[in-house]
Amino acid sequence: MNTFANLNLAPELLRALTESGYTLPTPIQTQAIPLVLNGRDLMAGAQTGTGKTAAFALPMLQKLLPHASSSPSPARHVVRALILVPTRELAIQVEASVKAYAKYTHLRSLVVFGGVDIKTQIPSLRAGVEILVATPGRLLDHIEQKTVQLNQVQMLVLDEADRMLDMGFMPDLKRILALLPSLRQNLMFSATFSNEIKKLSSEFLVNPELIEVARSNATSANVTQKVYLVDHADKHALLATLLRGSNAAQALVFTKTKLTASRIARQLQREGFTADAIHGDKSQLERMQALDAFKSGKITVLIATDVAARGLDIDQLPMVINYEIPSAPEDYVHRIGRTGRGGAFGNAVSLVSSDEEKYLLEIEKLIKTQIERVSLPKVELPVAKPAVHAERSVELRMRPAHNTKKPVHDAWFNKPYEPSVTTRIEEVVVSSRPRSQIPALFMPKKTIATDAEN
Repeated sequence: MNTFANLNLAPELLRALTESGYTLPTPIQTQAIPLVLNGRDLMAGAQTGTGKTAAFALPMLQKLLPHASSSPSPARHVVRALILVPTRELAIQVEASVKAYAKYTHLRSLVVFGGVDIKTQIPSLRAGVEILVATPGRLLDHIEQKTVQLNQVQMLVLDEADRMLDMGFMPDLKRILALLPSLRQNLMFSATFSNEIKKLSSEFLVNPELIEVARSNATSANVTQKVYLVDHADKHALLATLLRGSNAAQALVFTKTKLTASRIARQLQREGFTADAIHGDKSQLERMQALDAFKSGKITVLIATDVAARGLDIDQLPMVINYEIPSAPEDYVHRIGRTGRGGAFGNAVSLVSSDEEKYLLEIEKLIKTQIERVSLPKVELPVAKPAVHAERSVELRMRPAHNTKKPVHDAWFNKPYEPSVTTRIEEVVVSSRPRSQIPALFMPKKTIATDAEN
């Protein structure tokens, strides 16, 4: 039986793996680790959730162990390995894994990404790190400010390379590659391979070894996929019904737009769900707080745009729901890859309206599988809270129409209200207090019964 010990990893790394709960390597790790340790350039493809991060992080740490130092001097901790990733969430996830594997070594790691004050990252960079995880844009910011040196980089990793191309990072990648030493080891990891990716690999990989542990663009066999054909107007009611009827403790819901994500989160909150949204308009602090709350179970439903599709790593996430299926078929693979990870089983449900069926056909063509269509369940309409008529009233606040600085005589307030040209409506106030508690402002109020009272 193949084990991590059979892969010639150092005792420090094996100890960290054991404490992290890893016992047997995955297929991508079994094939990639020996090749990386032998110094080969690598082009590796595996469906998301199969352990790609450990496949490059473990041999990277093994090769850098001779440079590990307990000295506090920054000169003893220079950047020797650079890991480039497309999103902040993925950057945080990758660096957390590297730090966990390096727990019993003196190797330092750091993550830098945009959306936060760059000044907060500079002190850690200047203190020295051997492994730097970065998004391309923020790395270039540091390069321009001369807060990082890359002239001793020995290993370069492009993680989720296809996503970086999709997000338009090619110019940034070329600028960064030009600043690195020409003699280095290059590793490219991706869940999908396109012609553009193969072209990129030919530009910076040297005689690479190709590994594909699963059919390109395949989805995990541990994920049960289903499709509901539903009118767009009925999607929210169906979503709420699925969430109530599911035994899943948590669900990750994907939408196409930031506005839709925020709207769904608000609606679910009003219906009693603990929900939040994560998307590009949220600050980095807000996104991290939402992710932490979801991972800890304080939030049971997280609504996300594709900004989170590649960076979320949640243990035992039971369900992914595509409220709107993506127009890019590859994004479907990445979305549902958030569940069924690490050998666990998961469910992926897609709500597809008539105008989205063309995208569904493209997805099925890509994954070479027809997704099961299931009948619509009985939709449970949200239960409205009983109206308390005495708690809602509308009051018209009045004051004289003429603009005068003279005080209004008290007798004016004691007269019954009679509409005339000498008064005007100043504002209409919808009050949630009992009518008996609404103070008489300016003059006695005139209360109009709501429709529920008539």
